[in-house]
Amino acid sequence: MKKKDKQENAPVRRCSVGGQAVMEGVMMKSEVGIAMAVRKADGSIVKHYTKYRSKAQKGTFWGLPVVRGVVAFVESLKTGMDTTAKSTELLGESFDEEPSRFEKWLAEKLHIDIMDAVLGLGVVLGVALAVGLFMFLPQFIAALIFGKATGAADRYYIWRSLLEGGLRLLIYVGYLFAVSGIKDIRRLFMYHGAEHKTIACYEAGVDELTPENAKKYKRLHPRCGTNYLFLVMAISIIVLTLVDIAMHSLGFPGENLGKAAAFLIRFGVRILFLPIIAGVSYEVLRAAAKTDNWLTKIIRAPGMALQLITTREPELDMLEVAIYAFYLAMGEKNPLEEAKLKAEAEAKAKAEAEAEAKTEAEAAADNGAAEETEETPAEEEKE
Repeated sequence: MKKKDKQENAPVRRCSVGGQAVMEGVMMKSEVGIAMAVRKADGSIVKHYTKYRSKAQKGTFWGLPVVRGVVAFVESLKTGMDTTAKSTELLGESFDEEPSRFEKWLAEKLHIDIMDAVLGLGVVLGVALAVGLFMFLPQFIAALIFGKATGAADRYYIWRSLLEGGLRLLIYVGYLFAVSGIKDIRRLFMYHGAEHKTIACYEAGVDELTPENAKKYKRLHPRCGTNYLFLVMAISIIVLTLVDIAMHSLGFPGENLGKAAAFLIRFGVRILFLPIIAGVSYEVLRAAAKTDNWLTKIIRAPGMALQLITTREPELDMLEVAIYAFYLAMGEKNPLEEAKLKAEAEAKAKAEAEAEAKTEAEAAADNGAAEETEETPAEEEKE
């Protein structure tokens, strides 16, 4: 049976585990916990596990459709920052420097841990950069081309929205191409591929989850964050175009406003609709990942194609790391780890037995030499 046929005809075993690549490792997140496995410079694999439960639970407000997508987006931002920082610690690259006077002052006066503050600042700066690149910049370029956007007087409002949406897509794809040229990012993308292959092998349910078996499967996955971000960009075109049509029909913002004020009002409206766009995109991603027909294949196709950039073929040792993280997240025993521990125990027992045998042999040799030394004077006297 060909590999392609084997993958397509395999029974599907769905799981809710998702993850991301981290520094020299993989993070896997299940419904009950967040697991991470990282390979250190000496070749050993270190693990970390944290209990986790999303606020988007069924039967609650946060678990409602669309709302849960917003919750998932916010939680993924926090988890991404936390796991990236934790991976550096697991690698042994944390910097235990003496806190500065300013850091001590923050800790004493404001009761703020400097590392928490840095992580929080990182999240804020990351969100600000994303909003600036994907929202502010496209709107600014469109304003330069079409001029002031004011209610009924704006004849180009639909073209303006379509241009902004197209620019967002171009910036996203261009960004992916740009970072893929960085050496460290390429290695990160290899671990991203290892994450996908591990999940795909498990979901196929036909092979034992080993690095060799996982390597057979595709590195593209319909539930990938790359798909999600592309859907956010694509759906934003639809949603924000409808918003512009509504604003145009209402004559908002008014013609009496200055260019800068009209720009900022329109920008603010776009920011307000970001949670709705994120929530709708999440629901579309879930629906498209659950079923496999011509429509869902079309919806998934662009995001799957972009994964050719954001994932790379992993090495076997990377797949091993991803499998460690996967089993830990699932709360199941890891056959690879158990086999390795058994082999190490057997090797240790064998080494101890050989050392003991060697010690006994040396002791016996020493005793024999001592007996020979005692007999020699007696023999000389006899002669």
